[in-house]
Amino acid sequence: MPSPPKKFEAALRDLEGIVEKLETGDLSLEEALIAFEEGVSLVRYLGDTLTAVEKRIEVLTRDQGGEFQLQSVTEEDEEDQ
Repeated sequence: MPSPPKKFEAALRDLEGIVEKLETGDLSLEEALIAFEEGVSLVRYLGDTLTAVEKRIEVLTRDQGGEFQLQSVTEEDEEDQ
């Protein structure tokens, strides 16, 4: 199984192409299984990439005094618990 592309957008395009192939129904069972496995690998890569990016995002919020304050997503999530 080939490794996923290094760029998120390229991986997303590859996944969309796989979905289109599978939706046509023109693949043999073996070809469909291989395409499905590649798609699962890409979905995992994309999910992991999004999770890593989400952890790095900072959200601009207002504190109780109305002042803007930068707060990381992980800090915000911890406050919600």
